Amino acid sequence: MRQLDFAIIDAHIHQWDPYNTPHAAALVVKLLGKHPYLLDKFVRLIKSDDLIETVGLTHHITAPYLPENYMQDIGHYQIEQVVHVEASWHKNKGKGVIGETKFIESLPFNLGTVKLGGIIATADPRDSNFKKILQLHQKASPRFKGIRKMAAVHEDKDIHAWADETHLYLNKKFLRGFEALAQNKLTFDAWVYSTQLSDVIALAKQFPETSIVLDHFGTPAGLFGQVGTLTGLTKIARENILIRWQEDIAELALCPNVYTKMSGLLMPVLGHQFHKQNRLASKQEVYDLVMPLISHVLNCFGTYRVMFASNFPMDRVSSSLVNIIDAFSDTVVAYDPNALEQVFHHNAKQFYRL
Repeated sequence: MRQLDFAIIDAHIHQWDPYNTPHAAALVVKLLGKHPYLLDKFVRLIKSDDLIETVGLTHHITAPYLPENYMQDIGHYQIEQVVHVEASWHKNKGKGVIGETKFIESLPFNLGTVKLGGIIATADPRDSNFKKILQLHQKASPRFKGIRKMAAVHEDKDIHAWADETHLYLNKKFLRGFEALAQNKLTFDAWVYSTQLSDVIALAKQFPETSIVLDHFGTPAGLFGQVGTLTGLTKIARENILIRWQEDIAELALCPNVYTKMSGLLMPVLGHQFHKQNRLASKQEVYDLVMPLISHVLNCFGTYRVMFASNFPMDRVSSSLVNIIDAFSDTVVAYDPNALEQVFHHNAKQFYRL
């Protein structure tokens, strides 16, 4: 168990409450919430197999995840503040997305739980009302820092798609709207699968004045085991995923306006099997898995453009948050003993202007 002599900034958590907000499974949760076994069975019936495989289990997405739940997960670690990142709010068309920002502002983030430092909401730059939606987010919260519009769509059709087109970040209408972010000094969280990193590179080069952060190191699906139908099937296939990811990460790091989040590395879509074994990965197992990835990213981006983020509760199906922080911090110390506070605090504070 590692002890840090400073409080962490967690740059990426999700908060939701299926019982009281728009949620894809809200009705089912209200009907079967007291019967976890039946709820799990029903969710698996109504949700696609690719989505279930991506998230691993269902209980952590059908249960509320609120400030008090996060505080239970953080264990002995001290948290200075957190950044909420949009979590697929069900009313996601047009101005409906403002509801999530208002909901997050209403939650009990305080001295008794944890401080809310920033909100990364969502909005679609393709929307004709995009600029107005940004203004409404700003009106709804003084902590609104930017947006995330997920673009993760894999070549393997049996890996869940989080966007409605394969190359969203290259869409001409998207690019026209995107200009408003730099004009309003807002940040952009980019999330793609590793097969799409070239799209983020193109976006960053076209908008060098916009601060962009790549979520979850670009999610190399299948790196640790088979997912979908054709991804990560063999050792050679997984080595090829790693090599392509390494090359694209190195090229992306050449864009000075891009940061990246050390997060999401325990999501099942990477090929982890811990949830199928009905156990959580130990600190040592997490360290052994993520050390090559974190070391490569630090080598490419340096220690001033990499920020810690938990991605909780999405990664809790594979390990505990304490084990993840222990392993991630050990990896950073192994790379540079003086970089710990930079990666776990300063970089997020600077990027999001917390």
